Amino acid sequence: MKKTKMLKKNYEFRAVLTKGKCFSGKNIIAFIQKNKQSAHNFLGIAISSKTCNAVGRNHIKRLVKESYYYYEEQISVGNNIVFLWNKKSNPKEASYKFIKEDIKQIFQQAKIFINT
Repeated sequence: MKKTKMLKKNYEFRAVLTKGKCFSGKNIIAFIQKNKQSAHNFLGIAISSKTCNAVGRNHIKRLVKESYYYYEEQISVGNNIVFLWNKKSNPKEASYKFIKEDIKQIFQQAKIFINT
């Protein structure tokens, strides 16, 4: 399993959100940018506090991380990826199945799968 590092600083998120390409699914919006360290992917997850309470936001973050880790071996390295929760989506309807489908669709749009 590859080691994916997390984006933690505000300037790291801002750089990906301004310079990265936007790809959208039903519940998730992703910004993907190539990074200079080709040995690692960097992952960031941001959910607005207006979406739901802290328990709901952490639940969605866990689902997004687990869905990402499912596809981690199949995607190319050297990317900064930031996932945002779509404000129009209901957080109570968030499920692993739908998030995993969204992430797969986003990675296909971005063409970062290794085999495709």
